[in-house]
Amino acid sequence: MDFTRTLIIGNSGSGKSWLAERLARHLQVPWVDLDSIHWLSDEHSIARPRGEALAMARIAASEERWVIEGVYGWMASELVHRATALIWLCIEDEECLVNIRQREAGRDDKDELLIALLDWAGSYRMRDDSSGFAVHQRLFEGFTGSKLQMKDRTEVMAFASTMRRTN
Repeated sequence: MDFTRTLIIGNSGSGKSWLAERLARHLQVPWVDLDSIHWLSDEHSIARPRGEALAMARIAASEERWVIEGVYGWMASELVHRATALIWLCIEDEECLVNIRQREAGRDDKDELLIALLDWAGSYRMRDDSSGFAVHQRLFEGFTGSKLQMKDRTEVMAFASTMRRTN
């Protein structure tokens, strides 16, 4: 597969950032987390204006080599034409929720932002917004380059281990 410009999509908690960081390090290319473009703050409570976020994402995708990851279908659909590879982490919602709880273990269970994230991630397959399952599925099915779909953590870990073996 040609991973020169790899776009990784999937639900919150699916492992996109974890995989992207490792793949970018392995390929020695920049890693761009679309959360850092979409949100103005680390608290994920204030979104950047869409036009500004899209312009930033397009600049990142204009580079020759990269790994870009995120849940935002509205941004991914604007970048996918530059990708040489598309990876869809199509992990079951419940597994994503477990991953989020582990990742956010230091947060209080009553934290409103955590509750909202868990609710949002838990509705991935039902949501009809641009960051839901149906949009990711259309992006994946319509992509004509190299593509991988991974359905559980075991597949993701197996893929990541192939990177370690080739170093």
